[in-house]
Amino acid sequence: MSLRQFQNISRQALRCYSIRRTLGPALELSQGQRHGLRLCTVLLPVSCAATSTTSASAVAQYSTAAAIDMSANGDYKNAASIYEFTVKDTHGNDISLEKYKGKVVLVVNIASKCGLTKNNYEKLTDLKQKYGEKGLVILNFPCNQFGSQMPEADGEAMVCHLRDSKADIGEVFAKVDVNGDNAAPLYKYLKAKQTGTLGSGLKWNFTKFLVNKEGIPINRYAPTTDPMDIAKDIEKLL
Repeated sequence: MSLRQFQNISRQALRCYSIRRTLGPALELSQGQRHGLRLCTVLLPVSCAATSTTSASAVAQYSTAAAIDMSANGDYKNAASIYEFTVKDTHGNDISLEKYKGKVVLVVNIASKCGLTKNNYEKLTDLKQKYGEKGLVILNFPCNQFGSQMPEADGEAMVCHLRDSKADIGEVFAKVDVNGDNAAPLYKYLKAKQTGTLGSGLKWNFTKFLVNKEGIPINRYAPTTDPMDIAKDIEKLL
């Protein structure tokens, strides 16, 4: 089958594709969600077109599943809390942030080669030791966007780096972008709720977002803010 034939068949199949039949009557979608779903089903088959043996039906099903996944994290502007987001841990496992419901959460973008690394690793460790049993959880997201200062790979390399640095700083997730079009949906949400002094974009490593027990971001701290200087705000929420 030629590329053109494959694309024509895919387009025909997608035009006739019934979202309700595939997803089942239990899933009710708003008009905006249905629109976003159709957009994704049209765009995704192009990236699959090189596999000429893939049927149009299989492409449609794959595209719809991917669209649902994007919808879960993609509509960040309408999210009520961080609990609506799913992220990947450093080993690639999906983690729903609903896991931390009822906890006070500190979200930090970390880096290993930054001038701020040593102090932040030390003080984040102190925060965890002091408040961890009282209900504080620190969520650490490695990010390589600032000066390429987080070169370590996810998984064992990241775990070993933190262990060697004696950084017992809490939960560690997969590397993400925090700025730009490819920023993690969670970070798009955090920035929308807590904008910075000179715009919403993060300025550097170790920007911190404090989230209350209802999952709502209530404060944002600059990279140069010492983690222990956040202690008084954390205590008010615990």
